[in-house]
Amino acid sequence: MATQTPVRPDAAPAAPVAGPSKQGANPDRGGAGTYLALGIGLILMTIPFLWMAISAIKPEAEIRRVPPTWLPETFTRANFDELFTRLDFMTYFVNSTVVAVAVTVGNMIFCSMLGYALAKLEFRGKKVLFAVVLATLMIPGVVTFVPLFVLTVNLGLANTLTGMILPFLAGPFGVFLMRQYILSLPDELIHAARVDGAGELRIFAQVILPLCWPALATLGILTFLGSWNQFLWPLVVATNEDKYTLPVAIALYAVGQNATQYGLLLAGSVVTVIPVIAVFLFLQRHIMQGISMTGIK
Repeated sequence: MATQTPVRPDAAPAAPVAGPSKQGANPDRGGAGTYLALGIGLILMTIPFLWMAISAIKPEAEIRRVPPTWLPETFTRANFDELFTRLDFMTYFVNSTVVAVAVTVGNMIFCSMLGYALAKLEFRGKKVLFAVVLATLMIPGVVTFVPLFVLTVNLGLANTLTGMILPFLAGPFGVFLMRQYILSLPDELIHAARVDGAGELRIFAQVILPLCWPALATLGILTFLGSWNQFLWPLVVATNEDKYTLPVAIALYAVGQNATQYGLLLAGSVVTVIPVIAVFLFLQRHIMQGISMTGIK
């Protein structure tokens, strides 16, 4: 006669044996599809840049060949040689560097100042000022282009690097970005600094700015990219060749008597995009961190 094992009243019920689950039977299928889609997107994004770099070392006749060739049959440095000899490349490069660096530094300083005031200070008209910033953010730049140009001419800043820099030293997007990031910083740090006798300028410089490096890096690369590639405003403001920036110089001098010189255009585009890529690679870790933390509050 079989004996039964006594069951303790406080014993936990035995867990049911899990059968094969239909969900998650192929857990890697979703991940593989994601990587496939990302890989296709990466290829589609990098093909134009690869084509630009490869075609820059092709002769003009090979660039115009139909059907086109992917790899160059004849390597040539003529496009880059002409870029550095025919064009006053170093002057244009220095102009672009001065304008882009000045605009970037100005936005990092002034936008963070206003962002700190809108995020942590209490004053009359604060909400109205923030509403004005948001309204300015939604106004297209084309609407203010002509009034801005007239104001620049009346101030005597036409055909100067100052005229290219001053109107863009602070932008509404930068103010909004810095305000959102500074909102995530704890108020206790500011209260402790005030208890120690620090003024607002010292708090901003020694407490807030060191903590804003991810957001500043994000703002810096976005501002530098926009200023470095800007074409229309330098084209209108600069009337002499010695004040041209790289995009203006390349666009104007790459057009020959009968047709566009694509080799010169591609070589100039390669040289123009290298500083932007270098800055992004240097700051990419901080950029990703700033983008992920900006919307906390």
